[in-house]
Formats: sequence, structure tokens, C-alpha cells
Amino acid sequence: MSENAGTSENVDTSRAPRRIGKPASRISRLFESRQLGWAAFAIAVLFPFVLASNYAMSIGTTAVIFILLASGLNIVVGYCGLLDLGYIAFMAVGAYTSGILSKAWELPILFTIPAVILMCILAGLIIGGPTLRLRSDYLAIVTLGFGEIIRLTANNLTSLTGGPSGIYGIPGVALFGLDLSAPVPFYYFCVVLVSLLVLGSARLGKSRLGRAWRFVREDEDAAEAMGIHTYKVKLAAYIFGAIWGGLGGLLFAAHLSAISPQSFVFLQSALVLMAVVLGGMGNTRGVVVGAVVISLLPEFLRDMGNLRYVIFGVVLVSVMVLRPQGFWPSRAYEPDRSKDGADDGGPDPGAPVTTAKGGTR
Repeated sequence: MSENAGTSENVDTSRAPRRIGKPASRISRLFESRQLGWAAFAIAVLFPFVLASNYAMSIGTTAVIFILLASGLNIVVGYCGLLDLGYIAFMAVGAYTSGILSKAWELPILFTIPAVILMCILAGLIIGGPTLRLRSDYLAIVTLGFGEIIRLTANNLTSLTGGPSGIYGIPGVALFGLDLSAPVPFYYFCVVLVSLLVLGSARLGKSRLGRAWRFVREDEDAAEAMGIHTYKVKLAAYIFGAIWGGLGGLLFAAHLSAISPQSFVFLQSALVLMAVVLGGMGNTRGVVVGAVVISLLPEFLRDMGNLRYVIFGVVLVSVMVLRPQGFWPSRAYEPDRSKDGADDGGPDPGAPVTTAKGGTR
């Protein structure tokens, strides 16, 4: 008999941890249903049939772009556990790259997507390469500084970025000879593109790389001891997040047809991070809900005037106190429970272990 077979005889596999099965309640099963994403997509598609005014389309498009930004930051913060306070800088990189190229060379803005992705990867390498060996507060301070550096550079590099005045007259989206710059067509274009990117973010979270991100988030030292190259894994998360943010910047530039440094202040990074935390870090569906709430709630309170900011803050604080894990926290792996309520995850510390041959050790 082989050595492996001999070893397996002394292992009791009947008490191995198992993943919790389907949620017990109907509400939990509904929340975990795969059809829920299609329902959300159908609501987004039907929205113009309910409200098709220019104002409603503008708010809807802004919310969709905000969802893209939140799903990108969720890769960095939710999956990998890296606190990024300057995420809006990648949005600025994508917006300025697409705006400068489309204006200087008179290109359709969609033709600038390869350049946007390349510049975002380069920005991710520049800031992530030397700094991702830092952790927690130190990393947050560096990313905050990076966001301010990008904004101040755009504000002072007048010959290239237009300085405080920014760039105006950015062309809209045209696809296969069709002009999609009108409010409703551009909204549908954003819904389709963002849906694909959000789906890609969710699939990344369930991939082998996504599992490595979660291991790093839970315990970086233990992940490194298990053979995960934590530095490369964190850098990959940072680059993916940068690409998502850059594409969000491209849509933002096409939506407003004008960009300026004032559009990329620290408050925007804080709002995107708030959407991720409020929705549920690591859960793509929860992040989408959080992004919709953060982007639309101030508009619903617009009639309150300046008081709306107070109400908005009170609502957010109340939610975080009552629901600290977010609207829709990510489900985790847990040991199964036996019928008598005892933990079936393994024997108690110090208890004898029964082997397959019937003996104890």
C-alpha cells in the first residue's frame, strides 16, 4: 500500500468543515438567487420608459457610472482589503486621457479605450509598485496623497490639461456610425457596458485570484506562509481597480463633455468608499445597492436645500450603527452544524481524535 494511502487511513474526514448549504429563509434564498441580477438589469432598462426627461437621464447615467466606480473599488477594498482613499485619481486619469486624445487627434472617444487602459495600468504600477508593501493606515495615507497629486497636476499643467478651466467639447459616444450622445441612447450604452464590467468584477471575485485576494484580506502573513505571493496579488487587485476607475472616467467625460480638476476632489473618493462600505464589502450585489443609495439619495433630498446634507449624514450614520456590515454583507464559509447544535467543524481542543481504524490518539 502506498504512503499516501497509509496516511489517509489515520485521517477522520467525517468531521471536515463543510460549506453552509442554501439559505434557510425565503428572503435569504431570494437575495442569493442568480435571477436577481437580471431583475436589476430589467429595472435599469425600463427606467427610461417611466422617466425619460433629460434631468432623469442625467441622474440615472451618473448613478450607473457611480456603480462602475464602486465595483472597481470593491476589488481593491472589498476583495483584497487594501484601504484606498485616492481612488478617484484613476477616474481622473481615464477622463483626462480620453479627453486629451479625442480633442487633440479628433478621435471618437471609444477609440481611446486602449490608451485609457494602458495609462491606468501604468498609474497603478507607479503608485502600487513602491507602496503596496505598506499596510493599513500607511497605505491609506499614500493613496490619499496620490489622489491629491493627480488633481494638483491637472490643475497646474495648463498646456496639456487646460488647468483650472479643464477640457471642454469632448465628443460623445458613437458606435458603428450611430450617434449615442443623446441622453437616452447614452444611458443604455452605459447600462450595458457597466453591467458587463460589474459581472466581470463578480467573476473575478469567484476566481482563483479572487480567493487569493480574500486570503490576503483575512490574514496576509498566513497567506504568504501558504505560498501566496501577496505583493503580486495586491498589485493585481490595484491594477484591476485602476482599469475599472479609468473606464468610469471615460464614461464621465463622454457624459458631461467637459472635465476639470474640481470634479476629482477627495470627497468623491470618500463617497465611492462609502458606497462600498455601506453596501457590504466584498459582495458585488451589495456594492451596487450601496452605490445606488449614495448617488440617488441626495437627489431625493434636494428639495430640503442645505438641510439635505444633514439628513444625508444622519441617515448614513444610522445605517452604519444599525447595520455595521453593510446592507448586504458577503457570505462566508462556515462549518456545518449538527442537529443537536454542536459545532461540527472538528474536535474540541485537547479532545482525542478517532481514527478510521477505530483507535484514538
